[in-house]
Amino acid sequence: MTTKTEHKNWKNKLHEIIYEADTPLGKAFDVVLLILIVLSIIFVMLESVKGLPIKTYEFLYYAEWIITVFFTFEYIARIISIKQPSRYIFSFYGIIDLLSTLPLYLSFFITGTSALLAVRALRLLRIFRILKISRYIGESNRLAKAIRDSGAKISVFLFAVLVLCIIMGSVMYLVEGEESGFRSIPISVYWCIVTLTTVGYGDIAPTTPLGQFLAAIIMIMGYGIIAVPTGIVSAEYAQQSKKVHLNTQSCSNCHETEHQDGAKFCHRCGESLYNE
Repeated sequence: MTTKTEHKNWKNKLHEIIYEADTPLGKAFDVVLLILIVLSIIFVMLESVKGLPIKTYEFLYYAEWIITVFFTFEYIARIISIKQPSRYIFSFYGIIDLLSTLPLYLSFFITGTSALLAVRALRLLRIFRILKISRYIGESNRLAKAIRDSGAKISVFLFAVLVLCIIMGSVMYLVEGEESGFRSIPISVYWCIVTLTTVGYGDIAPTTPLGQFLAAIIMIMGYGIIAVPTGIVSAEYAQQSKKVHLNTQSCSNCHETEHQDGAKFCHRCGESLYNE
């Protein structure tokens, strides 16, 4: 009985360190992971730089192996510390963790000169570790939720912008014609999108006074249009702070997150949130 209780307490403690960010050990674990993720991303980038000393490449190789082994243990620990491992394995971050860890191990099984390019491409998947960063930054959860909640408004806005680009592109096609590079309506719509977003590649440009006047109006509209999505997300983000505050507690049974402050039980499965 004592052994079973000790085993349960050990798993609960491991879950608290890995999944929680409100405890000293949890925060320290998250900081270490953040540092290793950033270092790994830097190493991947440096590996693509030509002309570095051989010893530098050797250092990057061994350093990446050390980091990969650490993330392997992290991945295994995340699986064994929850009662329903599939909830983590098939979650977004679970898939990202697997994709960013496997490539280095796969290099052992893919051999031959013809497969070198494939191995190299697979190793680039380690850059997915950058997606792990948001997990350890508390404010990112509020920002992600604000973006999700703004999705409908932004979709309507983008649809309106697309309609505007089709109309203005068609007008520019009539005004400028093929002589100025506006050879078709799709090309004219492409030019309108590039101009409206203030990118301005310069591959197509109006030459008539009326066309230049319309282009000037589109450019000015572009500055206003760019600000609209920012305002939508900012307003939704401000609303998040007025809503019920959520903490970083993660259910050890079903891996559910986003529990309210003061909650004693998981809102999905009813499991106790306190490892007692």
